[in-house]
Amino acid sequence: MDNSEKTYNAVLDTEPRAQQVDNELTVPSLLFCILMDAIGMASYIFPGVGESFDLVWAPISGFIFMKSFGGMTGKIGGLISMVEEAVPFIDIIPTFTIGHFYAKYQSRKLK
Repeated sequence: MDNSEKTYNAVLDTEPRAQQVDNELTVPSLLFCILMDAIGMASYIFPGVGESFDLVWAPISGFIFMKSFGGMTGKIGGLISMVEEAVPFIDIIPTFTIGHFYAKYQSRKLK
């Protein structure tokens, strides 16, 4: 298979990531992903108030994930991110960081 035939097919991706430079897919930076996870975990700083923040942050987190990663990976990951932030006590899972490494892994499979 030559390089022109390779596509980003993470989780049956129907919308391949559009930004492809030198046969290398761009993914959100690790620093950005850690920052997004830190914002989600910040609710633990304020006991009681934090769960209200999580209800507001959950759809925002899902939308940011979807737009950052794109394609089917972004859609599925955005849904997982939203649920993870909305459900109490599991919002410590670093969804964005896991998504970053997953996307890096997928882009290396293309080489």
